[in-house]
Amino acid sequence: MRKIAIGSDHAGFPYKEPIIEWLNANGFETKDFGTYSADSADYADFAHPVASAVESGAYEKGVLLCGSGQGVCITANKHQGIRAALVWDIPLAPLARQHNDSNVICFPVRFIELETALASLEAFLATEFEGGRHQTRVDKISC
Repeated sequence: MRKIAIGSDHAGFPYKEPIIEWLNANGFETKDFGTYSADSADYADFAHPVASAVESGAYEKGVLLCGSGQGVCITANKHQGIRAALVWDIPLAPLARQHNDSNVICFPVRFIELETALASLEAFLATEFEGGRHQTRVDKISC
């Protein structure tokens, strides 16, 4: 079974449970790294554990949510083994996988409809990395 780590701050919280339900209904095992309410919370407190879980290989991919998507994306990308992509429209999701081998998808909950996030997530999870010339580029990302 494919394992997905997920986390959000308070702004991303409204989409987290519907995304978990969609993942579970589609055969994915999920681990929720919080937050567990709409009370104000710091995005880094959830982005770091999700990124660490993916980076360690314990989880295949990660999903992060916050208001703009920027905070969780910036935080996750501090991890050497993470290539987090900010996605706000469906065509960006497969490109993040095909060209960048992204392993974490980040959604800006205040700027994207839930249906678009779910369709983007589906495309992200269904798309393989193309490798080839893109592998050369991905190899240059780490510092």
